[in-house]
Amino acid sequence: MTNTLKTALAITAVSFGVSCSAQKTSQPEHITVKGTEFYKGNKPYHYIGANYWYGSLLASKSVGDRVRLAKELDELKAFGIDNLRIMVGAEGGTQDFTVKPALQPQQGVYNEDLLDGLDYLLNELRKRNMYAVLYLANNWEWSGGMAQYLEWNGYGKLPNPNIPPNTWPQFMDYVKQFHKCEPCREALNKHIAKIIGRTNAYSKLKYTEDNTIMAWQVGNEPRVFTADNEAAFTNWLTDVVNTIDGLDSYHLICTGSEGKAGSADDTAIYKRTHNNPKIDYLTMHIWPKNWGWYKHEDAAKTLPVAISKTMEYIDEHTAVAERLRKPLVLEEFGLPRAHESLDRNVPAKEREQYYKAIFDKLENSIKQHKAFTALNFWGYGGTGKNNPAQGHWHEGDAFTADPPQEPQGLNTVFSTDTDMLKMIKKYNVAIRK
Repeated sequence: MTNTLKTALAITAVSFGVSCSAQKTSQPEHITVKGTEFYKGNKPYHYIGANYWYGSLLASKSVGDRVRLAKELDELKAFGIDNLRIMVGAEGGTQDFTVKPALQPQQGVYNEDLLDGLDYLLNELRKRNMYAVLYLANNWEWSGGMAQYLEWNGYGKLPNPNIPPNTWPQFMDYVKQFHKCEPCREALNKHIAKIIGRTNAYSKLKYTEDNTIMAWQVGNEPRVFTADNEAAFTNWLTDVVNTIDGLDSYHLICTGSEGKAGSADDTAIYKRTHNNPKIDYLTMHIWPKNWGWYKHEDAAKTLPVAISKTMEYIDEHTAVAERLRKPLVLEEFGLPRAHESLDRNVPAKEREQYYKAIFDKLENSIKQHKAFTALNFWGYGGTGKNNPAQGHWHEGDAFTADPPQEPQGLNTVFSTDTDMLKMIKKYNVAIRK
């Protein structure tokens, strides 16, 4: 369904008193798209949000901490952060460095407590007039993701890229098979139908009527991988977008793409794969450390390089978004603390400089009515306690912003990062004037 038709349906429902449970319950205003702008009700909506992938786990009764959840949501709201990018749930949960517990420990089998946690989280967001972008799959091993579907459907044991020697090329070749794996695609579509078809146990709202959900996202960083896989990737992406739209024509749809970095390093491929009227807005991710732009051992020299390349990457993707007439969100970016320390008490001055450059870019883009209109930093760890001496996450540890296969605290913004949070609040006020 086109953006215009989605907006028209929303307006019609309000204007003519269409009877649905969503209208009987106080909730945030509906987010829609008009051209290159998000709209909250009838006003433009710009935001500096956060990645909070573990939110539904923190909201669960069995492994969560609902007191911590409430505290962190209140903190986020106080700093003007009302948009959170959240993982629906993990698959498998059997590999080292994967999210545990898994929402889907076996294909088609669900952990009901974690589904309840997702309901609870959305209801808590609704109470605070906050929004969720929910991603339904993952390209990477840290939550099982597409690799787990392949293993479930007879493609052999997934190669864990976290075990030496470096097996990332083998892992990516393995995941690339997903786009042509019919039983994998069918299983993911069934998963999507189960999630989108839910009714929230707490708010009693159907997910398809809940304005707390800003958008459904196909996955975290779905990749074309290689140029010769573009046709298979596009076929799969079109199918899954059609599946989502067929189940829920009310909410926005996006892909979760890194942009050029997830499109065989080719902006033209990114444009072609996203030239779909049912994809309502574009996304991009930027990781200066991972991409070799920034080295903590030589921060003074490489930070300006990272900032310069980041601005170029944003401009390149803004141009694509404007040609396609869609909003653009930078929904992942991060930078370590000084010397890549995991200690929350170590200064994060380089990170603050890097974030400020991006915030300035966003503010100027909004003033100039360009397509780059919002962002989500990676990521909010709140009050979560990490062990700087330990590094990686282990089952039973507190959830923080970094995925379990990475050192915990590496890119995390904690509650104690008050200078950063005050800066975010300042910019959130500025971009909403």
